[in-house]
Amino acid sequence: MTDAPALREAAFAELTPAELYGILRLRVDVFVVEQACPYPELDGRDAEPTTVHLWHEADDGTVLSTIRVLSNGEDRAIGRVATAEGARGRGLSAQLVARGIELCEGRTVDIGAQAYLESWYERFGFRRSGPDYVEDGIPHLPMRLAPR
Repeated sequence: MTDAPALREAAFAELTPAELYGILRLRVDVFVVEQACPYPELDGRDAEPTTVHLWHEADDGTVLSTIRVLSNGEDRAIGRVATAEGARGRGLSAQLVARGIELCEGRTVDIGAQAYLESWYERFGFRRSGPDYVEDGIPHLPMRLAPR
């Protein structure tokens, strides 16, 4: 892996099969294998025309980290934040979240954060916006970033 993987950005219709597979493979590795979620949630939102996929890609095409930015009417949401185990600690997800926030300029941004990452998201300006909940057996909390 290089020290500076390429930051990629595309709508669903622009993704190549290899890119889509890499993004979904990483989600399975992180959410199902590492966190023991019962299944990788496919909610159909990935394919919406307004969804933007962001990811870091190594020279060999391996997806190292990924997020998606969703349109929720006037608001936006960032989700499916995942980083490969071997790529953690390099700030890749932070770069993706920062870019995702840029794409949401002037809009409220929501995120369903894993509870242990609350302070990590706070550094971007997100604040708790409701009570804790459990999703796929993992404690989460809703967070919101006011428009900038």
